[in-house]
Amino acid sequence: MKVGSATGRQRQFPSGADYAEALQHTQLCFRHPELKGARPELTKLGLPRAISGAFASVFSLTSAASGQRYAIKCFTRHVPDQERRYEAISSRLARLDPAELSQPWNLGFEYLPDAITVGRDRYPVLKMEWADAVTLSSWLDDNHVDPFAVDRLADRFEALTRDLADHEIAHGDLQHGNLLVASDDTLRLVDYDGMYVPALAGMGGTERGHRNYQSPLRGNDDFGAALDRFSAWVIFLSLKAIAADPALWNRLHEPSGEFLLLTEDDFKNPAGSTGLQTLLAHPDQTVSGLADHVRSLAFQPLDVLPPLASAVPKQQPSATTTSTVSGGGMAAAPSAGGLPGWMTGHVSLPGTPTPATPSVTSPAGFHTRTPLDVATAVLWPLMLAATVAMIVVGASMPLIGPGVPGLAAVALTAFARSRRAERTQSRAVLTKLTNELAQIDDPVKAAQKLSRDRAKFDAAEAKRTAAYPRAQDKLVALYHAELKEAEKRKVRKQRDIDKKIDGLSEELRSALAKALTDKQSAYVRDQLGRRLIAQDPPHGIGPKLAVRLAAKGIRTAADFTGYRSVQNTHYNTVGAVLVLSSGGVTDVHGIGEAKAIALDVWRKHLVASAKSRQPTSLSASERQAIEQGVARRRDQLTTQRKAVESETEVLRVKARKQLEDGQTRLTQENTLAGDQARQQRQEFSRRTVTLQQNAGLHGTLSASVEAAKLRQRGLTFTCYLRFLYTGR
Repeated sequence: MKVGSATGRQRQFPSGADYAEALQHTQLCFRHPELKGARPELTKLGLPRAISGAFASVFSLTSAASGQRYAIKCFTRHVPDQERRYEAISSRLARLDPAELSQPWNLGFEYLPDAITVGRDRYPVLKMEWADAVTLSSWLDDNHVDPFAVDRLADRFEALTRDLADHEIAHGDLQHGNLLVASDDTLRLVDYDGMYVPALAGMGGTERGHRNYQSPLRGNDDFGAALDRFSAWVIFLSLKAIAADPALWNRLHEPSGEFLLLTEDDFKNPAGSTGLQTLLAHPDQTVSGLADHVRSLAFQPLDVLPPLASAVPKQQPSATTTSTVSGGGMAAAPSAGGLPGWMTGHVSLPGTPTPATPSVTSPAGFHTRTPLDVATAVLWPLMLAATVAMIVVGASMPLIGPGVPGLAAVALTAFARSRRAERTQSRAVLTKLTNELAQIDDPVKAAQKLSRDRAKFDAAEAKRTAAYPRAQDKLVALYHAELKEAEKRKVRKQRDIDKKIDGLSEELRSALAKALTDKQSAYVRDQLGRRLIAQDPPHGIGPKLAVRLAAKGIRTAADFTGYRSVQNTHYNTVGAVLVLSSGGVTDVHGIGEAKAIALDVWRKHLVASAKSRQPTSLSASERQAIEQGVARRRDQLTTQRKAVESETEVLRVKARKQLEDGQTRLTQENTLAGDQARQQRQEFSRRTVTLQQNAGLHGTLSASVEAAKLRQRGLTFTCYLRFLYTGR
């Protein structure tokens, strides 16, 4: 297939109904020999039956030529770089060795660029082998009560994902509708529109997949070999759960529901999910372990998700689920961490934060009296006695005197309390916990900031995503404007040249006529120049007048062209002047009107005589010279016309180069921005995980700080006095 480049504005495609109408006449709408005249599968109303998707409608056609049945996908909306993507996918799948695959899941297809006529235009279709199989959900409707068959299908699904991972291929939309189960219970994979193959690295995805099978963190820019990891775990969990407990199908699945056991809401809100909580609490530890693993994957960045193929060891096709009861009547023992034994070492435990416990616990009161405590306890009665004695003996003394022993006792008690290790330890623990708490962002504020940052990012991304096609359209519009201007300039120049070329015939006729006229005029002038007035004078012109005429430059009949009458005002008579060949006039003494008339008659007689003998045609050489001149002119104009086309082609190439350079620049900028956006989304994902972890940590530390403060209240002065005498 030849790769097409999308250089124009996004093309408008027909609707599914438009295609169905066209497919009523396959003899007319198709050119392909396998499809021309093919019989479509019809509805009860006699119309071609369509299976409609997000951006295409699929029809079943049976070839009239070969009898082969095909699935024909007709596109209903624009897909960027569609032909290039299908070429890369087709080329990669064609290189797969069937002997190396676990099952014949790969269906051959052919992209036909201009295959179907709808209205006045032609559109591409995808011609794919028809698979006699049912969707995964339909198969489960009929077979969920057979645990062995479901478990075997789970193993085959895992093998399919292993095939994809081994060849660095990702389907992009693993879900019940794109997984077909054949009559031999092997799987077929359909709908390759969003498939990733290594040749498409660096390009963006065309879809986000069925949301009931995708990670909540998957974005529009995610496109790579890891696309299927989350959906593979979801499907594998569902199959293993149904194999362990067939009743789960009717319990968690809705008839004709667009999911197996879990939906998008279950991944986004695990705590409020009935389906996920049911699986988490299931007594079968394989089911609960897988459910716990899927729950943890929902909030991890896509680039760190483990592939199902590497996490699940290869199993024999006939093996039963690890959760089934063995011959001894005992279920498979769980391993450490609550996961079933087969998952040990293959599945990482969920990244649930461990509740923070203080490394040092603050004391809950005073313990073990020291000698200083004993001395303080002994001192208090003595000081009280001294105070009483001073009051009794020295009643007239100021009150400050008797208060000195009491103040001394208080000071000593405060000193002894300050020396207690419990107070020092309590302050240290509280300070440590407070510092640890200060290092953790407040979860509410952090969540608000994350939400603001994400909203700002999403707005910027929406703006960038919308600006990219507009920038492409602007480049294409400029390209077409330059082409249009170049074409107008070409047409204008060629039209001018064509007018000149068309006028060459008239130019040749005029040139020949002028050449003949010039030749005849030259002959007449030559003949007149040979008749000297002195040798053959007209009537009334004598030798003296001939001399006077010669003196004025009139010697032959060729030297003048006629006469002009003039009024002689001095004598009141009519005279004449002769008109020279140069256009001037001359007055010759003795030449009056009568003699001027005689000269003019003589000349006219000579002109008539010469004209009667003048040549009536050009010679062959004279004619050839003129024709050759016109032919050279034609060749020059033809060369100029070709040069105009060449100049226009140069402008076209220049405009095309500018368009391609601009598109390359835009693509590079968009790819770079997409990579940066993908990294930013991953950063948001990491921040989300960290926020979830820190929320629990923040709560635990906050509780520890409050507990430390509460314990510190048990170390007050009063408590210390009580401790001195009670030991508690």
